[in-house]
Amino acid sequence: MTEKTMHANSVLIESLDYEGRGIAHADGKVIFIEGALTGERVTYSSYRKKPSFEIAKVGQIIKPTFMRVEPKCKHFGVCGGCSMQHMDVRAQVAAKQRILEDNLWHIGKVKAETILPPIYGQAWGYRQRARLSVRHVLKKGKTLVGFREKQGGYVTDMQSCEVLTPKIAKLLPLLGQLNEKFVIRDALPQIEVAVGEHVDVLVLRILQALSPADEVAIKEFADTHQVQFWLQTKGPETVVPFYPLDAPPLTYSLPEFGITMPFAPTEFTQVNSDMNRVMVSRAMRLLDPQPGERIADLFCGLGNFTLPIARSGARVVGIEGSAALVKRAAQNAEFNGLAANTEFREMNLFEMDEATLAQLGHFDRMLIDPPRDGAFELVKALGEDAPQRIVYVSCNPSTLARDAEVLVHQKGYVLKAAGVMNMFPHTSHVESIALFVRP
Repeated sequence: MTEKTMHANSVLIESLDYEGRGIAHADGKVIFIEGALTGERVTYSSYRKKPSFEIAKVGQIIKPTFMRVEPKCKHFGVCGGCSMQHMDVRAQVAAKQRILEDNLWHIGKVKAETILPPIYGQAWGYRQRARLSVRHVLKKGKTLVGFREKQGGYVTDMQSCEVLTPKIAKLLPLLGQLNEKFVIRDALPQIEVAVGEHVDVLVLRILQALSPADEVAIKEFADTHQVQFWLQTKGPETVVPFYPLDAPPLTYSLPEFGITMPFAPTEFTQVNSDMNRVMVSRAMRLLDPQPGERIADLFCGLGNFTLPIARSGARVVGIEGSAALVKRAAQNAEFNGLAANTEFREMNLFEMDEATLAQLGHFDRMLIDPPRDGAFELVKALGEDAPQRIVYVSCNPSTLARDAEVLVHQKGYVLKAAGVMNMFPHTSHVESIALFVRP
């Protein structure tokens, strides 16, 4: 059998898609292959077939790339928490940089004048926020606690996790054992993790009331493993501390700006606090706020960027759609002695128009940090009095590119710089930042 015959069913991986899958072409179709890397020749088995594309798992790796490494986690490939552990971490960042640049060009028809050096952080044990599924599995005779599997609704049978903080990772099987003791064993579908600087919080999502025995078991677990439990019966507004009640508050800090941020366990914060510090620092350098300027922080959340901007001496208006986060941001400004030059408003930024934005008054500079949907209506609403400088922090390169097209080709901005920050190593998540300037 010739080498050509042996490799007749193989394909060459041309690039990676936004989910970290290898892209190849065969029989007139695009093939997305999980576990394959750019430059590799592989075989594959498809599990989803459509007229124009197929989704497949990698089979034999005939010609591996130098970027391929042995995954650190034994659950990789089954667990849906990570998709890129088989790729060297620096190659992961390079791939994310290419995804950003490709999106900017193909969707937004824009190129950055400067590509910022990518920001790296620790590759393992970085994840301080997580939503873990909980399920008692009769066939296994135990409760599984962890991330869901890639395919299907099953919970991964995981004894540890390489991306969660080490303390929380070690608790996964122990939390399963705790659930086995509960009277409400089948009424606890989820545990939310929030790691602060002085406390580790576990939020139990309970569908019925705890029994006295359940309460005793939780308290014993908390004392043994030095964690604090909160309970959630319905929506996020029902989250309350349970035990111990004298635990220190959840906080993260931005030491460069002398800021400490209290937060509730279900309020949005970045999952990687070390990378968040570096991201805020880069954003401040790009925004370059000056004392006395009036600056907008849109989608401000609990004030992650607002308060560092205010520390510069600028006057900052933080706008957010969540009333709870607006309240938290104002409290955090007060807590850090920055209430005098901050103002927070609740507004739906997804329904912004030019007249409404103009009513907010002139802003010298603007920071935009939207969720995955981006800020399309907001950037379209920018008028003649728009700020001279905009820093855009993005968690979705395709919506950043879409909004960049408006900013550059309709609003007259220049895309001065853009780059990625590896907020989520070993996942396909692309966090990026861009600077737009009006000449």
